[in-house]
Amino acid sequence: MAAPSSNAPRLWVWGSRQRLGSVFSLFSKPFCSAAAASGTMSAQRLAEKLRAQKQEQKTKQQPVPTSPVQRRVQELVRFTKQLQRVHPNVLAKALSRGIVHQDKDLVVINKPYGLPVHGGPGVRLCISDVLPILAKMLHGHKAEPLHLCHRLDKETTGVMVLAWEKEVAHQVQELFRTRQVAKKYWTITVCVPVPPAGVVDIPVIEKEVQGQQQHYKMTLSPGFRMEDGKMVRARSNRKAHTAVTQYQVLSSTLSAALVELQPITGVKHQLRVHLSFGLDCPILGDHKYSDWNKLAPQKLSLGTLKKLGLHQAKARHIPLHLHARQLILPALGSRKEELSLVCKPPRFFVCSLRRLDLQMPSQDQNGDDEAGHEGAIKTAGLFGP
Repeated sequence: MAAPSSNAPRLWVWGSRQRLGSVFSLFSKPFCSAAAASGTMSAQRLAEKLRAQKQEQKTKQQPVPTSPVQRRVQELVRFTKQLQRVHPNVLAKALSRGIVHQDKDLVVINKPYGLPVHGGPGVRLCISDVLPILAKMLHGHKAEPLHLCHRLDKETTGVMVLAWEKEVAHQVQELFRTRQVAKKYWTITVCVPVPPAGVVDIPVIEKEVQGQQQHYKMTLSPGFRMEDGKMVRARSNRKAHTAVTQYQVLSSTLSAALVELQPITGVKHQLRVHLSFGLDCPILGDHKYSDWNKLAPQKLSLGTLKKLGLHQAKARHIPLHLHARQLILPALGSRKEELSLVCKPPRFFVCSLRRLDLQMPSQDQNGDDEAGHEGAIKTAGLFGP
């Protein structure tokens, strides 16, 4: 009697050494190669590599734009959005390459454009998320996370102070709160402030903007108003915040200026409001405060657009040109001297200066070396060569 059919596969496998070897070799090779790969590359690194290869393929498939305007838009996007959708490890690596100062208490980074400091609705990646990774890159896998000492707006670049210990972070925060930290910002303005140097001392308040796009903005709440050709004191609003900004024009043309700002107070959007509504010189790329009544891309003159290599329809791609250039921290803890922290402006900022024929002080001619940021991304394969 023939053997049951269910035993046939077993007899077929065990009955032939040659077939047995071929079967084992067939199944063992993939597993052996996977085991060897796992020995040299962790699952996380493997996933990052695959993701990077996929992104690189997409980048290669994108056609090179032939229009000068499209090439200019692509350049702006590359300068301002290259770190917003990367893996947290890639962002931490880029931040580590942008460190401008490090000691036993503090780490000072050059904050890139477009990255929020804290998370929130719709935020995919923020600086606070990668502080544990950055700490481990600097001090090893057992390092405790770094702590934020202050904040910068999402669109603002420049000096950002981090602390190793929570107690030190609280001490630095207290210095900011009591206005003991000297701050200097650089900005490019549309139009030139008159006079070229001065102080804007006008309270700022948040108000609702009525219309089709109902929203909130900070605006001026002056303590004086004009009445019958005379200046009379106005009733102060209890919700208004005292806001004082010192400014000085460093370089100017007929239609633009490089301005240094020193905020004496720290009110939300104070610099943008004082420049736009106080001096009638909005910051280049400030699409929120260039017009009070609506939220729309900043309207620029034909001459300015021509210099920037853009059309008005593409003005929405212009980033906010506001850079936290310098912080001066007073003596803290064992450090008996004040600490001056300086960050060079990002590449898109320097590029706009050149296009607008504005001169930067000689010690900052080269601008920030963003090759560190871009190099970190190229290492991960997110950009082509």
